[in-house]
Amino acid sequence: MPKLKAVVEYDGSNYHGWQLQPNATTVQGEIEIALSRIFRERIVVFGAGRTDAGVHAIGQVIHIEVPWKHSTDDLKKALNSLLPDDICILNVSAASDDFHARHSAISKTYRYQILNQQTRSPLKRLYFWEIAYPLDLGKLQEASRLLIGIHDFSSFGAPTSGTPSTVRKIYEAFWEKDDVGNTFSFTIKGSGFLRFMVRSLVGTLVRVGLGKITVGDFADILRACDRSKAGPIARPQGLFLVAVKYSE
Repeated sequence: MPKLKAVVEYDGSNYHGWQLQPNATTVQGEIEIALSRIFRERIVVFGAGRTDAGVHAIGQVIHIEVPWKHSTDDLKKALNSLLPDDICILNVSAASDDFHARHSAISKTYRYQILNQQTRSPLKRLYFWEIAYPLDLGKLQEASRLLIGIHDFSSFGAPTSGTPSTVRKIYEAFWEKDDVGNTFSFTIKGSGFLRFMVRSLVGTLVRVGLGKITVGDFADILRACDRSKAGPIARPQGLFLVAVKYSE
């Protein structure tokens, strides 16, 4: 059967994460339900990353094998007509026989958003971590630069299924500040990520930005390879899977 690749955007607020779970509503589950209505059989969806409950995506990638004889655009329209409003198929394209949404990926990019003001925002609460105390952008940037390169990130996460190593390569890690909107955003691009790694990094980096630990302390935590040394895991609502890159 033809193998197809698709890019998916979703608001994870109402889901127990990406991955299919018994007795729980998941993003993968909703897409598989829509596919089963089209093809009258179960179609397994393979995703590039398993986002946690409450985490969002604007560039999740999936692949499926389906007996589809029409255009890929027709399949996109058919799926979107059946999916809930908080999940959307952005595009569908043909994929090679050896393509795998997860295993063929060469990098993933995540973004984490923080609202940094004393007054909470009812409209932003599902997409930002709200922090009332001021953050120091310079300290955040200095600590984040330590992440670039190849490191053992076991202080910040657990191995993922099928990948026991805790070593990952980070290509980019930087913060941006929007003074008008009182927001900070953290972007990180890497070869892959451990479970809870991005949220744990953000939770620890925020301690640097608040002045609770120093940049040197952050470096020590990274070198320690000890999960108990890191700061708290940041809220899932601020995290977005932005993009997954594949070789040409």
